[in-house]
Amino acid sequence: MHLLQQLDIKHPILLAPMAGVSTATLAAEVSNQGALGALGLGASTPAQARQQILDTQHLTSAPFQVNFFCHQSPTLDSAAHQAWIAALAPLFAQYGATPPSTLNCIYPSFLDHDDYLDVVLALAPKAVSFHFGIPHAAQIAALKHAGIVTMVSATNLAEAQLIEQAGIDVIIAQGIEAGGHRGIFNIDIDAALSTADLVKLCVAECQLPVVAAGGIMNGQQAKHMLKLGASAVQLGTAFVACPSSAAHAAYRYALKNNPHTHITRSISGRPARSLMQHWQTRVDRPDRAAVAAYPYAYDLAKQLHAAAAAQDDHGYGAFWAGANVAQIRPLAAPDLINQLVLEMNQTA
Repeated sequence: MHLLQQLDIKHPILLAPMAGVSTATLAAEVSNQGALGALGLGASTPAQARQQILDTQHLTSAPFQVNFFCHQSPTLDSAAHQAWIAALAPLFAQYGATPPSTLNCIYPSFLDHDDYLDVVLALAPKAVSFHFGIPHAAQIAALKHAGIVTMVSATNLAEAQLIEQAGIDVIIAQGIEAGGHRGIFNIDIDAALSTADLVKLCVAECQLPVVAAGGIMNGQQAKHMLKLGASAVQLGTAFVACPSSAAHAAYRYALKNNPHTHITRSISGRPARSLMQHWQTRVDRPDRAAVAAYPYAYDLAKQLHAAAAAQDDHGYGAFWAGANVAQIRPLAAPDLINQLVLEMNQTA
Protein backbone atom coordinates (compact mmCIF):
# COMPACT_ATOMS: atom_id res chain seq x y z
CA MET A 1 0.00 0.00 0.00
CA HIS A 2 1.31 3.45 -0.89
CA LEU A 3 2.04 5.72 2.05
CA LEU A 4 -0.64 8.24 1.03
CA GLN A 5 -3.25 5.48 1.22
CA GLN A 6 -1.77 4.17 4.45
CA LEU A 7 -2.08 7.60 6.08
CA ASP A 8 -5.26 8.51 4.19
CA ILE A 9 -3.87 11.85 2.99
CA LYS A 10 -3.98 13.63 -0.37
CA HIS A 11 -0.54 15.25 -0.45
CA PRO A 12 2.84 13.65 0.41
CA ILE A 13 3.51 16.33 3.04
CA LEU A 14 3.83 15.77 6.78
CA LEU A 15 4.03 18.48 9.41
CA ALA A 16 6.91 17.77 11.79
CA PRO A 17 5.68 17.18 15.36
CA MET A 18 7.43 20.07 17.12
CA ALA A 19 7.07 19.91 20.90
CA GLY A 20 6.48 23.38 22.29
CA VAL A 21 5.55 24.83 18.90
CA SER A 22 2.83 22.57 17.52
CA THR A 23 -0.78 23.37 18.39
CA ALA A 24 -4.12 21.74 17.75
CA THR A 25 -4.99 24.57 15.37
CA LEU A 26 -1.79 24.19 13.34
CA ALA A 27 -2.21 20.43 13.14
CA ALA A 28 -5.84 20.74 12.05
CA GLU A 29 -5.06 23.41 9.44
CA VAL A 30 -2.43 21.17 7.84
CA SER A 31 -4.67 18.10 7.94
CA ASN A 32 -7.66 19.95 6.56
CA GLN A 33 -5.57 20.85 3.49
CA GLY A 34 -4.93 17.19 2.70
CA ALA A 35 -1.51 16.82 4.34
CA LEU A 36 -0.73 15.16 7.69
CA GLY A 37 -0.88 17.47 10.69
CA ALA A 38 1.10 16.71 13.82
CA LEU A 39 1.28 17.19 17.57
CA GLY A 40 4.62 17.07 19.38
CA LEU A 41 3.64 15.54 22.72
CA GLY A 42 7.02 14.45 24.09
CA ALA A 43 7.10 17.40 26.49
CA SER A 44 3.49 16.89 27.65
CA THR A 45 2.07 14.95 30.57
CA PRO A 46 -0.34 12.15 29.62
CA ALA A 47 -3.24 14.40 30.62
CA GLN A 48 -1.94 17.25 28.49
CA ALA A 49 -1.35 14.88 25.58
CA ARG A 50 -4.89 13.62 25.85
CA GLN A 51 -6.32 17.15 25.80
CA GLN A 52 -4.26 18.20 22.79
CA ILE A 53 -5.43 15.17 20.82
CA LEU A 54 -9.04 15.85 21.77
CA ASP A 55 -8.67 19.52 20.80
CA THR A 56 -7.29 18.53 17.40
CA GLN A 57 -10.01 15.96 16.82
CA HIS A 58 -12.54 18.68 17.58
CA LEU A 59 -11.05 20.85 14.82
CA THR A 60 -10.60 18.18 12.14
CA SER A 61 -11.86 14.76 11.16
CA ALA A 62 -8.82 14.33 8.92
CA PRO A 63 -5.81 12.18 9.89
CA PHE A 64 -2.90 13.52 11.95
CA GLN A 65 0.09 12.11 13.80
CA VAL A 66 1.21 12.43 17.41
CA ASN A 67 4.81 12.13 18.55
CA PHE A 68 6.61 10.93 21.68
CA PHE A 69 10.20 10.50 22.84
CA CYS A 70 11.76 7.05 23.22
CA HIS A 71 15.00 8.03 24.94
CA GLN A 72 16.76 5.81 27.45
CA SER A 73 16.08 7.58 30.76
CA PRO A 74 19.46 8.11 32.46
CA THR A 75 20.26 7.16 36.03
CA LEU A 76 20.60 10.06 38.42
CA ASP A 77 24.15 11.44 38.42
CA SER A 78 24.23 14.11 41.11
CA ALA A 79 27.94 14.88 40.66
CA ALA A 80 27.52 15.53 36.94
CA HIS A 81 24.47 17.67 37.61
CA GLN A 82 26.26 19.76 40.22
CA ALA A 83 29.18 20.30 37.84
CA TRP A 84 26.86 21.52 35.09
CA ILE A 85 24.94 23.77 37.48
CA ALA A 86 28.24 25.25 38.66
CA ALA A 87 29.34 25.84 35.07
CA LEU A 88 26.21 27.87 34.29
CA ALA A 89 25.96 29.62 37.68
CA PRO A 90 27.83 32.75 36.44
CA LEU A 91 25.25 33.12 33.67
CA PHE A 92 22.41 33.05 36.21
CA ALA A 93 24.29 35.66 38.24
CA GLN A 94 24.32 38.02 35.26
CA TYR A 95 20.54 38.22 35.62
CA GLY A 96 20.51 38.46 39.40
CA ALA A 97 19.27 34.88 39.68
CA THR A 98 20.39 31.82 41.62
CA PRO A 99 20.55 28.45 39.83
CA PRO A 100 18.63 25.49 41.23
CA SER A 101 20.34 23.16 43.68
CA THR A 102 19.14 20.02 41.87
CA LEU A 103 17.93 19.07 38.40
CA ASN A 104 14.74 17.20 37.53
CA CYS A 105 13.88 14.65 34.86
CA ILE A 106 11.28 16.87 33.23
CA TYR A 107 10.47 14.62 30.26
CA PRO A 108 9.76 10.93 30.86
CA SER A 109 10.23 8.47 28.02
CA PHE A 110 7.46 6.56 26.23
CA LEU A 111 9.50 3.51 27.23
CA ASP A 112 9.20 4.21 30.97
CA HIS A 113 5.52 3.33 31.32
CA ASP A 114 2.35 2.80 29.27
CA ASP A 115 0.53 5.99 30.29
CA TYR A 116 1.13 7.64 26.90
CA LEU A 117 0.32 4.40 25.10
CA ASP A 118 -3.01 4.20 26.89
CA VAL A 119 -3.89 7.73 25.74
CA VAL A 120 -3.05 6.90 22.13
CA LEU A 121 -5.01 3.65 22.18
CA ALA A 122 -8.04 5.37 23.72
CA LEU A 123 -8.17 8.27 21.24
CA ALA A 124 -6.76 6.46 18.17
CA PRO A 125 -5.07 9.15 16.07
CA LYS A 126 -4.16 7.96 12.58
CA ALA A 127 -0.43 7.72 13.26
CA VAL A 128 2.10 7.90 16.07
CA SER A 129 5.78 8.69 15.58
CA PHE A 130 8.77 8.32 17.86
CA HIS A 131 12.07 10.14 18.29
CA PHE A 132 15.32 8.97 19.94
CA GLY A 133 14.49 5.27 19.67
CA ILE A 134 11.94 2.50 19.19
CA PRO A 135 9.04 1.56 21.50
CA HIS A 136 8.96 -1.77 23.31
CA ALA A 137 7.74 -4.75 21.27
CA ALA A 138 4.54 -5.00 23.33
CA GLN A 139 3.81 -1.32 22.73
CA ILE A 140 4.31 -1.71 18.99
CA ALA A 141 2.05 -4.75 18.96
CA ALA A 142 -0.70 -2.86 20.78
CA LEU A 143 -0.51 0.05 18.34
CA LYS A 144 -0.58 -2.25 15.32
CA HIS A 145 -3.53 -4.17 16.78
CA ALA A 146 -5.36 -0.84 17.07
CA GLY A 147 -4.64 -0.04 13.41
CA ILE A 148 -2.47 2.97 14.23
CA VAL A 149 0.36 3.66 11.77
CA THR A 150 3.77 3.69 13.48
CA MET A 151 6.73 5.82 12.39
CA VAL A 152 10.24 6.26 13.86
CA SER A 153 13.02 8.73 13.06
CA ALA A 154 16.32 7.35 11.75
CA THR A 155 19.54 9.30 11.24
CA ASN A 156 21.63 6.47 9.80
CA LEU A 157 21.18 3.13 8.06
CA ALA A 158 21.72 1.03 11.20
CA GLU A 159 18.84 2.82 12.94
CA ALA A 160 16.64 2.43 9.86
CA GLN A 161 17.32 -1.31 9.77
CA LEU A 162 16.47 -1.65 13.46
CA ILE A 163 13.23 0.24 12.83
CA GLU A 164 12.32 -2.15 10.03
CA GLN A 165 13.22 -5.22 12.09
CA ALA A 166 11.01 -3.98 14.94
CA GLY A 167 7.91 -4.05 12.75
CA ILE A 168 7.45 -0.28 12.50
CA ASP A 169 5.49 0.89 9.43
CA VAL A 170 7.42 3.98 8.25
CA ILE A 171 11.00 5.31 8.44
CA ILE A 172 11.41 9.05 8.89
CA ALA A 173 14.86 9.79 7.46
CA GLN A 174 16.10 12.78 9.44
CA GLY A 175 19.07 14.45 7.80
CA ILE A 176 21.64 16.64 9.48
CA GLU A 177 19.91 19.77 8.11
CA ALA A 178 16.84 19.22 10.31
CA GLY A 179 15.97 21.66 13.05
CA GLY A 180 15.42 20.56 16.63
CA HIS A 181 16.71 17.41 18.24
CA ARG A 182 18.67 14.85 16.29
CA GLY A 183 16.77 11.57 16.43
CA ILE A 184 19.95 9.57 17.11
CA PHE A 185 19.45 6.53 19.32
CA ASN A 186 22.94 6.90 20.84
CA ILE A 187 24.25 10.46 21.31
CA ASP A 188 27.82 9.21 20.81
CA ILE A 189 27.04 7.91 17.31
CA ASP A 190 25.95 10.43 14.69
CA ALA A 191 26.65 9.78 11.02
CA ALA A 192 25.64 13.40 10.26
CA LEU A 193 24.26 12.34 6.87
CA SER A 194 22.51 14.84 4.63
CA THR A 195 18.82 14.26 4.10
CA ALA A 196 19.39 13.34 0.46
CA ASP A 197 22.14 10.82 1.24
CA LEU A 198 20.13 9.26 4.06
CA VAL A 199 17.02 8.95 1.90
CA LYS A 200 18.99 7.23 -0.85
CA LEU A 201 20.52 4.79 1.66
CA CYS A 202 17.20 3.94 3.29
CA VAL A 203 15.39 3.50 -0.02
CA ALA A 204 18.15 1.24 -1.33
CA GLU A 205 18.53 -0.92 1.78
CA CYS A 206 15.07 -0.99 3.39
CA GLN A 207 11.64 -2.09 2.24
CA LEU A 208 9.58 0.38 4.29
CA PRO A 209 8.24 3.71 3.00
CA VAL A 210 10.71 6.51 3.69
CA VAL A 211 9.76 10.07 4.67
CA ALA A 212 12.46 12.68 4.01
CA ALA A 213 12.97 15.19 6.84
CA GLY A 214 15.54 17.97 7.17
CA GLY A 215 16.17 21.22 5.32
CA ILE A 216 13.01 21.04 3.18
CA MET A 217 11.43 24.48 2.89
CA ASN A 218 9.76 24.58 -0.52
CA GLY A 219 8.12 22.41 -3.13
CA GLN A 220 11.18 22.16 -5.34
CA GLN A 221 13.21 20.68 -2.50
CA ALA A 222 10.32 18.36 -1.64
CA LYS A 223 10.05 17.17 -5.24
CA HIS A 224 13.78 16.41 -5.27
CA MET A 225 13.38 14.13 -2.26
CA LEU A 226 10.48 12.34 -3.92
CA LYS A 227 12.63 11.78 -7.00
CA LEU A 228 15.26 10.18 -4.75
CA GLY A 229 12.66 7.64 -3.67
CA ALA A 230 11.04 9.19 -0.60
CA SER A 231 7.32 8.48 -0.32
CA ALA A 232 6.67 11.82 1.38
CA VAL A 233 8.45 14.75 3.01
CA GLN A 234 8.22 16.16 6.54
CA LEU A 235 8.65 19.88 7.21
CA GLY A 236 9.00 21.60 10.58
CA THR A 237 10.90 24.89 10.39
CA ALA A 238 8.83 25.95 7.38
CA PHE A 239 5.75 26.03 9.65
CA VAL A 240 7.19 27.70 12.77
CA ALA A 241 6.37 31.18 11.45
CA CYS A 242 2.73 30.27 10.77
CA PRO A 243 0.29 32.36 12.85
CA SER A 244 -1.18 29.20 14.38
CA SER A 245 2.12 27.90 15.77
CA ALA A 246 2.93 28.48 19.43
CA ALA A 247 6.26 30.17 18.66
CA HIS A 248 7.02 33.11 20.98
CA ALA A 249 7.30 36.60 19.47
CA ALA A 250 11.04 36.61 20.23
CA TYR A 251 11.39 33.27 18.42
CA ARG A 252 9.58 34.66 15.38
CA TYR A 253 11.78 37.76 15.37
CA ALA A 254 14.93 35.63 15.53
CA LEU A 255 13.75 33.43 12.66
CA LYS A 256 13.58 36.50 10.44
CA ASN A 257 16.57 38.45 11.71
CA ASN A 258 19.07 35.79 12.80
CA PRO A 259 18.79 32.92 10.27
CA HIS A 260 21.96 31.08 11.32
CA THR A 261 21.90 27.68 12.99
CA HIS A 262 24.23 25.55 15.07
CA ILE A 263 23.93 22.08 16.60
CA THR A 264 24.46 22.04 20.36
CA ARG A 265 24.06 19.67 23.31
CA SER A 266 24.19 22.49 25.83
CA ILE A 267 20.48 23.30 25.81
CA SER A 268 18.96 19.90 26.51
CA GLY A 269 21.76 17.36 26.85
CA ARG A 270 21.09 15.91 23.38
CA PRO A 271 22.33 17.33 20.06
CA ALA A 272 19.83 19.72 18.51
CA ARG A 273 19.96 22.37 15.79
CA SER A 274 18.85 25.83 16.87
CA LEU A 275 19.25 29.44 15.84
CA MET A 276 22.54 30.98 16.93
CA GLN A 277 21.92 32.25 20.45
CA HIS A 278 23.82 32.78 23.68
CA TRP A 279 24.23 29.00 23.96
CA GLN A 280 26.51 28.95 20.96
CA THR A 281 28.45 32.14 21.74
CA ARG A 282 28.71 32.05 25.53
CA VAL A 283 28.45 28.36 26.45
CA ASP A 284 29.73 26.25 23.53
CA ARG A 285 33.35 27.23 23.94
CA PRO A 286 36.28 24.80 23.66
CA ASP A 287 36.59 24.58 27.46
CA ARG A 288 32.89 23.91 28.07
CA ALA A 289 32.17 21.61 30.99
CA ALA A 290 30.55 18.22 30.42
CA VAL A 291 26.83 18.73 29.81
CA ALA A 292 24.35 16.99 32.11
CA ALA A 293 22.30 14.19 30.55
CA TYR A 294 19.00 14.74 28.75
CA PRO A 295 16.50 15.84 29.99
CA TYR A 296 18.16 17.07 33.19
CA ALA A 297 20.21 19.63 31.27
CA TYR A 298 16.98 20.89 29.70
CA ASP A 299 15.59 21.59 33.16
CA LEU A 300 18.53 23.91 33.87
CA ALA A 301 18.31 25.53 30.42
CA LYS A 302 14.64 26.37 30.89
CA GLN A 303 15.37 27.99 34.24
CA LEU A 304 18.24 30.01 32.79
CA HIS A 305 16.00 31.13 29.93
CA ALA A 306 13.32 32.18 32.43
CA ALA A 307 15.84 34.23 34.42
CA ALA A 308 17.15 35.95 31.29
CA ALA A 309 13.68 36.49 29.79
CA ALA A 310 12.61 38.21 33.00
CA GLN A 311 15.26 40.81 32.07
CA ASP A 312 13.91 40.89 28.49
CA ASP A 313 16.80 38.81 27.14
CA HIS A 314 15.58 35.83 25.10
CA GLY A 315 19.03 34.66 24.06
CA TYR A 316 18.73 31.43 26.04
CA GLY A 317 15.49 30.34 24.40
CA ALA A 318 15.38 26.99 22.62
CA PHE A 319 14.75 28.45 19.19
CA TRP A 320 14.94 25.27 17.11
CA ALA A 321 15.40 25.74 13.37
CA GLY A 322 16.72 23.85 10.37
CA ALA A 323 19.75 24.73 8.25
CA ASN A 324 17.66 26.41 5.54
CA VAL A 325 15.73 28.68 7.92
CA ALA A 326 16.60 31.74 5.80
CA GLN A 327 14.09 30.42 3.25
CA ILE A 328 11.18 30.56 5.71
CA ARG A 329 7.95 32.13 4.45
CA PRO A 330 5.54 33.72 6.96
CA LEU A 331 2.39 32.21 5.49
CA ALA A 332 -0.69 30.80 7.15
CA ALA A 333 -0.50 26.99 7.25
CA PRO A 334 -3.25 26.38 4.65
CA ASP A 335 -1.58 28.83 2.26
CA LEU A 336 1.81 27.24 2.82
CA ILE A 337 0.44 23.78 2.02
CA ASN A 338 -1.17 25.12 -1.14
CA GLN A 339 2.08 26.83 -2.15
CA LEU A 340 4.11 23.68 -1.53
CA VAL A 341 1.72 21.59 -3.63
CA LEU A 342 1.82 24.18 -6.43
CA GLU A 343 5.63 24.15 -6.44
CA MET A 344 5.77 20.35 -6.31
CA ASN A 345 3.51 20.14 -9.36
CA GLN A 346 5.44 22.66 -11.42
CA THR A 347 7.31 21.22 -14.38
CA ALA A 348 10.80 22.56 -14.90
